[in-house]
Amino acid sequence: MDWVKDFYEGSVRWWGEAESVIGDRDRRRVALFHRLLGDTPKTILELGCGSATTAAAFAEAGHRVLGIELVDRSDFTAPLVERSAPGSLRVLQADFYEVDLDERFDAVTYWNGFGIGDDADQRRLLRRVATEWLTDGGTALIDVFNPLVWASWHGDLEHRPALPEAGYHHDLFERNGFDPVANRAELTWTDAADSRERFTQHLRCYSPADLRLLLEHTGLRLDRIVAGEESLDPAAVHTGHLPLLNEHYEYTAVLKPADPLAD
Repeated sequence: MDWVKDFYEGSVRWWGEAESVIGDRDRRRVALFHRLLGDTPKTILELGCGSATTAAAFAEAGHRVLGIELVDRSDFTAPLVERSAPGSLRVLQADFYEVDLDERFDAVTYWNGFGIGDDADQRRLLRRVATEWLTDGGTALIDVFNPLVWASWHGDLEHRPALPEAGYHHDLFERNGFDPVANRAELTWTDAADSRERFTQHLRCYSPADLRLLLEHTGLRLDRIVAGEESLDPAAVHTGHLPLLNEHYEYTAVLKPADPLAD
């Protein structure tokens, strides 16, 4: 995962300002959480919290949140923490593969980031969720990249012009690639003004069936998946389900503690 720190430091510089304001995506995540788990206040650990806008939206909704972020985004997170109710939002700069936390949480979330390593990395993280961070009966909500849609985007090149009024100050090109053997998406962003300024992100994708195999012996099981607004039973037959075939580049996996006897 040598690319990870450089990529996220570059992303702070390129679009950190644009991603520092609570928006519709953050509120949709809160609404999904409430639909699945109810709106009773809970303790939440958010992995890879970025500029902490989603964490702040959860704090606004009455939850108590700890966000973990690898790179320094304090210029963006500090104002959100200051505006939140005392004790409702904390942000810790740390590597969540290494950090030690002396507390457990009702829920662990990881939005739009799972898959930055290989299978062994993912299993190691999932074991930490199950054995160190979740309370008994807790729930993890993890966004997982859908290989079917990412494969269909292979070779696509998009121009993303600067939008200073929205906080995007760099004119960028985004190229999508997909490795069908490794089931890995590769996204490369290049500065239109200087092609030497570029960053590539590698994202391991998992179908729901692949995810169930990945979860074996981690202490977690796949309870449901959510594609868009639709909640699906992973044990049912979903032949021809068009949203997962060609619409949703990610789905949310709802993970519960596994039965010790079954694992």
